[in-house]
Amino acid sequence: MRTRSILLALAFCLASYMMCFAADANVGTWKLNEAKSKLPAGSPKNTKVVYSADGDKYKCVIDGVDGSGKPTHNEWTGKFDGKPYPVTGDPGSDTRSVHMVDATHYKVASMKGGKTVLTGNVAFSNGGKTRTLTLEGTDASGKKVSSTWVYDKQ
Repeated sequence: MRTRSILLALAFCLASYMMCFAADANVGTWKLNEAKSKLPAGSPKNTKVVYSADGDKYKCVIDGVDGSGKPTHNEWTGKFDGKPYPVTGDPGSDTRSVHMVDATHYKVASMKGGKTVLTGNVAFSNGGKTRTLTLEGTDASGKKVSSTWVYDKQ
């Protein structure tokens, strides 16, 4: 009887452990909720963000529109280890770094030519159904910018 109880406890612990890793809040498709976001007028908008995991790396595909409404697309693949990894398709940055703070919060930075142009924080809420990104930095003309992007999981 004691062996059976121990085996059941171990099975429960293993199942719980696996569920923690399977429930990566970041992975999935995120759609911009413009009504809840605070974006500067005429600024580019990342309307859809898709994260997928491959081992210990993430791939992030971002689609949206620029300030004049033309489609944009950029991609980043890297680890959440705070090191910069290349970005393709983004004229405002050439590398991006992500540092995981905890299971519901991480920090991001975008660089151009080795200089940080944007920093931000991502936080998950509503049981992982809402993702809020706050950004601060400078635009191409050197003007300070800040924004809050709220995304809903699809």
